[in-house]
Amino acid sequence: MLTRVTQVEGDGGAAPVRAPGFGAGLRDGIPVALGYFTVSIAFGLAAAAIGFPTLGLALMSATNLSSSGQFAGVAVVAGGTLVELALTTLLVNLRYLLMSMSLSQRLEPGTSTLGRLVVAYGVTDELFAVELGHRVVRARYAAGLMALPILGWTSGTVVGAVAGEVLPESLSGPMGVLLYAMFTATVVPAVRRSKPVAIVAALAAASGALLYYVPATSGIQAGWRIIIATLVASAIGAWLFPKGTGLDDGAGAEPTELEVHR
Repeated sequence: MLTRVTQVEGDGGAAPVRAPGFGAGLRDGIPVALGYFTVSIAFGLAAAAIGFPTLGLALMSATNLSSSGQFAGVAVVAGGTLVELALTTLLVNLRYLLMSMSLSQRLEPGTSTLGRLVVAYGVTDELFAVELGHRVVRARYAAGLMALPILGWTSGTVVGAVAGEVLPESLSGPMGVLLYAMFTATVVPAVRRSKPVAIVAALAAASGALLYYVPATSGIQAGWRIIIATLVASAIGAWLFPKGTGLDDGAGAEPTELEVHR
């Protein structure tokens, strides 16, 4: 049986504590699931308002688990091309690459390839933040942690999409603006926490405005404007802040833990 021993300096007789597994992950994922459910209702409403079918939205939410990526993607699909969609979602979701690299250093030694794929599937901003609270992350804990949030995000999307189909046009039509409001809401917390992020966000907004209002570039499709503005802001941000602010390195996490078999 796999147990966890917490090392406490000067106390060699600490009682072993069971390592967090699937059940602990389920419990820790409840607050995230509730938040995802409410946000995804707004996503389903807004996406249905611009013509997306309910089944397609359900599949999108079940396979992507990316609030900002889905908001941006749906906005691009409404008036762009598949190439624009692919590039936009790639740029928006690049942060998951860094999160996955960081999380891979915390995985339990000996985690199988299948286990790593399971963990990778559930990498989101909120779940990553929860997993940072553990020195060692087990695949079964990650599976439990993501189970309810996946259900909440997908079911909320369906509820929103179905509601959007039955609402009168006078109410469902204006729901399209929720895409932009919710996308903004995903950015604001990071902007408030970090001055560099705030500056890069402002640069992206300014770049997008220039591309829209300058006659020479106003004819560029919305999707390409998003891509260009993102690249410009990211490049300037990398130049201004070469070291970045980084992610939480776990300084406030639990004491050193050893995974042992008994």
